[in-house]
This record gives sequence, C-alpha cells and structure tokens, in this order.
Amino acid sequence: AAGSPLGLLSHEVLSQAVDFFADRLKVQQREAGVRHDLIDAVFALGGEDDLVRLLARVKALQSFVGTDEGKNLLSGYKRAANILKKENHIKDRQPALDAGLGFSSAGADKESQAPDQVRGDGGSVEIGLSYTPEIAEHALINALDSAEPLATAAIEREDFEGAMSALASLRAPIDAFFETVTVNDPDKDKRDARLALLARVRDAVHRVADFSKIEG
Repeated sequence: AAGSPLGLLSHEVLSQAVDFFADRLKVQQREAGVRHDLIDAVFALGGEDDLVRLLARVKALQSFVGTDEGKNLLSGYKRAANILKKENHIKDRQPALDAGLGFSSAGADKESQAPDQVRGDGGSVEIGLSYTPEIAEHALINALDSAEPLATAAIEREDFEGAMSALASLRAPIDAFFETVTVNDPDKDKRDARLALLARVRDAVHRVADFSKIEG
C-alpha cells in the first residue's frame, strides 16, 4: 500500500537499481568512446529514470558539440555562466529580475510575473524595463522567446537533436550581445536586467544538458 514500509522500501530499492544501471551505462559508454564530460552533463540534470532516453540525449549532445554551432553555443554559455557566477546569480535570479525590471514584490505573484518579465514581443520589454534595450539585447530576448518553446516541445517528444537545433539559433544573438552590450553597466537597472537575461540563456541550455560539465 502507498506509504507502507514495504512501499517505501520498494521505492528505495528501485532508486538504487536505477542508480546502479546508470553507473554501469556511464562505464559502458566511456568504453564505447563517448566523452565522459558529455555523459556527466546529461546525468547531472537528474530526474530521469529512462536509461534509453538518457543514452539518446548523450548521443545527440555528442553530435551537437562536434559542430561549429555547438562549439560556439558552448563558448557563449560558459561566458554567461562565468559572469553569473561572479555576480552570485547562479542559484537565484529573482532578486535581479525584481530590481532590474521595476517589479515590486509586495502583493505580487512572482510565478505569474516570471514568463513576461524579459520578453521581446515588442511590448513587454519596453513596459517592463526602465530603459530602452540595445539592438543586440532586444535580439537576444526575441531569440530566446523563439528558441525556448521549440526546445521544450522537442524534449517532450524526445527529439533531442531538434532541441539542440533550437538552442543553436541562440549562437549568433549571444555573440552579438557580448560584442556590443555592456553587461556590468554602471546603471543598476541595466546591469540587473542583463544578468537576468544571461540567467535565462543558462536556464534554456540546461533544459538539454548541464553545459558547465562540458570541457572545452
């Protein structure tokens, strides 16, 4: 019965069995020539007990990082992640969103605000931000608006190549953003909003794999 000692034991045994087979899969894939860092990048996501899906994701990631788009997206991701780490935005971006986008937490439902706070639909950005975003900044917001739902839908149908293809569309906008936009702007509103945007890039990539585990 649910909640019984037997039920809890069965769940624990099942969890241990999944962990065991996952470890064996890692060893087997390494022996088959799959890069260990790519295996770690996928397994680091957690919450997945289907080893076939995990393996499919690992293979898709290996193919993706071998392309120019994959290498450049990885480079852009690492740059964004390093900036966020410096600014202590890795674990919680909500304070930055609230400060940078002019929202008050008093009486507000943050979960309902989040999807609209950094959008490029031609209205939310200008209304939410306390400044006019630069061209490359606005382009990155628009690119994320397009890529995020495509990647999410692809993952839901287990099309991991499609998910990575969607993320690859972020390559050029991320490059342009770093070339022309000052993230650590003296203006606090701009700085916080841009850090929140980089957090959004990081979170979008993490839907596929934890790129921080990937070498190179």
